Amino acid sequence: MSNLLVMKFGGTSVGSAERMRVACDLIAQAAAQRPVVAVVSAMSKITDLLLDTTRHAEAGDRNGVETNLKALETRHKEAAAGLGVSVAPQIDELVGEFRRIVEGIQMLGHRPPRTVDEAVAIGERLSALLISAHLQSRGLAAEAVNAAELIVTDAVFNNASPLMEATEAKVKLRLSPFVGTPIVTGFNGATADGRPTTLGRGGSDYSASILAAALGASELWIWSDVDGILTADPRLVKDAQILSEVTYSEAAELAYAGAKVLHPRTLAPLVEKAIPVVCKNSFAPEKPGTRIVPTLAAGNTGARAVTSMGNVALVSIEPVKGVRVMARVLDALDGANVEVLALSSSSYRQSFCFLVRIEELDTVTQAIEAALVLELAHGYVLPIEVDRNVGLLAVVGEGMRGFSGIAGRIFTAISRENVNIIAIAQGSSELTISIVVRRDGLEKAVRAVHAECHL
Repeated sequence: MSNLLVMKFGGTSVGSAERMRVACDLIAQAAAQRPVVAVVSAMSKITDLLLDTTRHAEAGDRNGVETNLKALETRHKEAAAGLGVSVAPQIDELVGEFRRIVEGIQMLGHRPPRTVDEAVAIGERLSALLISAHLQSRGLAAEAVNAAELIVTDAVFNNASPLMEATEAKVKLRLSPFVGTPIVTGFNGATADGRPTTLGRGGSDYSASILAAALGASELWIWSDVDGILTADPRLVKDAQILSEVTYSEAAELAYAGAKVLHPRTLAPLVEKAIPVVCKNSFAPEKPGTRIVPTLAAGNTGARAVTSMGNVALVSIEPVKGVRVMARVLDALDGANVEVLALSSSSYRQSFCFLVRIEELDTVTQAIEAALVLELAHGYVLPIEVDRNVGLLAVVGEGMRGFSGIAGRIFTAISRENVNIIAIAQGSSELTISIVVRRDGLEKAVRAVHAECHL
């Protein structure tokens, strides 16, 4: 498809009949000018509802299951009525499919990850149904397409990764001859042998970038409820500014360190083909948003944005008697599919600490204990220390490379607020400085750094 535009709409952008109408307006406007593939999330809060229903089923709570099933059906039928489309039988079919899945969970008494992936994808399938039906009612050729027919992934359920060669073959076979606008479900895919998978929470962004890369799109537009990528969280920093352009690397680092605009893995499929991304606000589509590009013009020096995460924990490992265990610990975390957000080490004692998300902490401790079972038992490694009272602050900017004094200014600004720095990590690229501080000082530190770096 020549000059193809992939458009992705987040949960708030399709969260009601009104928002779906706006999304359809944007799709129709673009489709009048060029080929368009749209990727849609579930309506806001629906994924949480679906997951909550699977938990009720696992616990044998039939009343909870029925209450949630009714809420799922009602919300989508109300949206259909608001859009003026008659798709009640199709909604009943998808809700019935979800019912059969949760009844299976209830019979088993537990939630296999593969089954959960199949269940939560129902939210996106319902959104795609409503959007495509409304576009059809306006005379546009549109069809709901389940991404399980397109995106081939590995078998890491709940957090799968795409197999791009196989995906490209399926995408081109299914979508390249398509006449009109495909409305593709975000967030989900399937293994080569057809088992349903998902790409992790917030994975609709990732779905869109996978499809954009597979189709050789000219651009990817990501529609959400914010004006673009900001220099800081506006809830913490009142004078945070929209960045007109950022690089792939900057955007990826910001997403990885807590910025909410993108899924952290979104940009990886796009880099090789240099496909630009525009982050825009569907509630204010006239605003230009932020453009994500391979490189910036000369002169962008110093830090460009600061972001933070509060739902993290610092894990410390201290070997004794010269034992070296870092490589084994990191390998164990990789095997458990855990993302290490920051790492700091001591060369003399071989002690080290790393930051992980709170929700992954049980997985982390189990993986480390299994990997170091003998060392822990014999005292070659001290008991694992976990500090939950911490937060991560990350300062990002391509222009920090070789920019004299930037780290010193950042540390001084934080210390002026009487916030203690617990750990520091800086990658070899000098793109990001990650700083771990006490949780109660995190917000003060963000504001201090933003002001010091004149962001």
